[in-house]
Amino acid sequence: MKNMTARFALAAILIATTALFLHAHNRQEILPPRLPLESFPAQIGSLNSSDIPIDKDQLEVLGKGEFLHRVYDDGERPFIDLFIAFYPSQRTGETPHSPQNCLPGSGWAPRENTRIYLQMPGHSPFPVNRYIIAKGDSRELVLYWFWAHNRGVASEYWNKFYLVSDSIKMNRSDGSLIRIISPVLPGETIVAAQERITPFVNQVLPLLNDYIPR
Repeated sequence: MKNMTARFALAAILIATTALFLHAHNRQEILPPRLPLESFPAQIGSLNSSDIPIDKDQLEVLGKGEFLHRVYDDGERPFIDLFIAFYPSQRTGETPHSPQNCLPGSGWAPRENTRIYLQMPGHSPFPVNRYIIAKGDSRELVLYWFWAHNRGVASEYWNKFYLVSDSIKMNRSDGSLIRIISPVLPGETIVAAQERITPFVNQVLPLLNDYIPR
């Protein structure tokens, strides 16, 4: 099974690299109108937000894109951290980085990785990654997924596949990563933590297509 996954990953990367190279110099990409991420609602439900500055070193790692990093809080419940990375074009190799690659480097150790499904109005359920990380006695719940053209996927490999497909069919390679983090309270189950942030997630989902074009 691991060998099959590795072969699929290699094939997807090779296909993506070849297709993007061939098309990068032939056609001007299409990018439909969209709202800038900086105009994303600063208040969601009862939660107000504050922007988290992204330093120069982080921006160099993230590449050429548009980024939003905010913490939403009401002063009573645990904060909710929202990060959105949008790339207008991925033909030059600028693509979203999986949080699984960067969070361990920040001192957080992985404890659990599974898939769950999210639902939004007028949209079929789509998979997202639920990632539990720990540092000392602290735990955090991480939800993340790739979003492009009104489509959510959890797998980096499928994200690459659709990137190639959309580049050929639609002449577009724009896409994004959505990441939501919230602390898990002492004694709180993962399910309870997920249910606690679900109202926030449900309010964010319908907004995505205004900032990440269909």
